[in-house]
Amino acid sequence: MKLLLHACCCPCTLEPLRLLLEEGHEIAIAYMNSNIHPAAEYEHRRDVLLDFAHEQGISVVEGVYDPQAWARAAGVFGTDPAQRPSRCRACYRLRLEEACDYAAAHGFEGVATTLTVSPYQYTDIIREELERACATRGLAAVFRDYREQYPEATRRSKAMGMYRQNYCGCAFSKVEAAEEREARKAERAAAKAAKEAAEAPMRAAAEAARQKKRAEKQAYANKRAAQRAALKAYKQAHRSDDAKA
Repeated sequence: MKLLLHACCCPCTLEPLRLLLEEGHEIAIAYMNSNIHPAAEYEHRRDVLLDFAHEQGISVVEGVYDPQAWARAAGVFGTDPAQRPSRCRACYRLRLEEACDYAAAHGFEGVATTLTVSPYQYTDIIREELERACATRGLAAVFRDYREQYPEATRRSKAMGMYRQNYCGCAFSKVEAAEEREARKAERAAAKAAKEAAEAPMRAAAEAARQKKRAEKQAYANKRAAQRAALKAYKQAHRSDDAKA
């Protein structure tokens, strides 16, 4: 079918685009992501996607970048972790409705999205919002759960030297991602410290054994040296006695 693929970024587009083309769809990409903050980040992700799509001969439709609309729809939920699913739902809704409006107005038969590539997204909510937005506009919701393709998308994008962002897009997610990275770093440091503490007695015992062995070797060496010195003295005394005789 004639399909509009909503794309959140280029790395997440790689596998959905490949698989949907293999299914035989005629595809155009919709870059409609007013959630991305700041504007320089929005432009960077867009330009990477445009370069890739141009190489593949795929057209890209860019929506209106309207951070204020996103703030009114999703930003009102703030940073409360309990409100994060609601914030993300509002974010998905705004972007998917924009894509579906364009699709309905330009002769597309269905809409798909790359949002489900990331294992950090709310996949069930994405499906609900895609299906709702499509149903109200007479479009087919071409939903696919692409989380199994995440490792391959990561591998391909790295191999291509493609820019890979380290947060979803909005200002809140940027802070949350940084906090989560710090938390993981602290967890790794704590795990390392715990492992070192648990292994400390074994390391101490091993070091004590090494020191004991070194001491034993040194004592043996000293003993042998004393023996050699005594033998040398004995031989020298005998040579002196023989000379006198």
